[in-house]
Amino acid sequence: MKSVLAAAVLTLGLTGPAFAFQCPTDIAAINAALESASLSDQQRAQVVELRDEGEQLHQSGQHQASVETLAQAKEILGIN
Repeated sequence: MKSVLAAAVLTLGLTGPAFAFQCPTDIAAINAALESASLSDQQRAQVVELRDEGEQLHQSGQHQASVETLAQAKEILGIN
């Protein structure tokens, strides 16, 4: 049981920094796509809101939540 818990803690400890580095990349991709995206005003506002929320989550150290939030914005924009 201790080894399973140790493995889980180690995995989370190693993936946290990876998510931290992904957030700024996602934000930059969203910003670039927003410049030429054909979106309704409502979609554009939603993307901007999700981008801002993702950036705030990133800055507060909640990287997994940031990645998930930014993924919603990327989906609306149709980018991977």
